[in-house]
Order: sequence, then C-alpha cells, then structure tokens
Amino acid sequence: MTITAINVRNQFRGRIKEVIEGPVVSEVDVETPSGIVTSVITTRSVKELGLVPGKEVVALVKATDVSLATF
Repeated sequence: MTITAINVRNQFRGRIKEVIEGPVVSEVDVETPSGIVTSVITTRSVKELGLVPGKEVVALVKATDVSLATF
C-alpha cells in the first residue's frame, strides 16, 4: 500500500483485528503499534474497501473527526 501525498498528519499503520458489521454502519478495529484504533464507517464502505481481519491499513485521524466519551 502506498500513499504518496495526504494532508492528514496523524497516520497509524496497522492490521484489521475485527470487523463488526451492522445493517448500516460497521465497527472496524485496527491494531497499531500505539494501540487499537476503532473506526465506525458505513457497511457499504467496508465491503467496497474489502476490509477484513488481517488486512493491512492506515488509520487516518483528523482532530476535527475525533470524539471522546467518558465511562
């Protein structure tokens, strides 16, 4: 996989650990050297990108797209 240019500075290379598919949105867990990154994306995108456990990906995080919750 080669990304030649992108303006997102927070990039985490990793491997998909788990995909939990829902009817509309899916949860994708990516294992990176920094820990697990979880993304919620459309199930359609999961299928179009061929996201399956074991696939190498790059998680791109923009500050405007990060949400926090307390527990």
